[in-house]
Amino acid sequence: MNAVANVPTLTVRREIAAPAAELFDAWLDPAKLSAWMRPGDTQNADVKVDPRVGGEFEIVMHTPKGSVPHTGAYQEITRPRRLVFTWNSPYAGNHGSLVTVDFNAKGRSTEIVITHERLPSAEMVTAHTGGWTSILETIVRAYAEQRAAG
Repeated sequence: MNAVANVPTLTVRREIAAPAAELFDAWLDPAKLSAWMRPGDTQNADVKVDPRVGGEFEIVMHTPKGSVPHTGAYQEITRPRRLVFTWNSPYAGNHGSLVTVDFNAKGRSTEIVITHERLPSAEMVTAHTGGWTSILETIVRAYAEQRAAG
């Protein structure tokens, strides 16, 4: 956890065997997002995106305890290097916490670095670190299965 001016921030990273442009595009594709934007016990997700700066998205994660809506707006879309968007949910608050996703090309792989700022508490940093880590693991599995299928 990083703390800048006492604002809780988290950073998670993972290298994935896929090109940066392909991974970047997947973050703006509702079908692909719904396949892996499912942290923890999320069973499925309904996703709507308007992939342009100022465009909004909605991700409703369906868990055994009920549906959890997430909304936000794209602040920066720099293909294939960076996405920045606000993130509002019952757990992150509705004050526009900020998520930056960097795609760092590394030969045939890409390191995805997710930085989530302006979370309401240290407890939410811990919870969201687990959530984003779980999402990155799901992306790794999805691309490994895709490669295995040929």
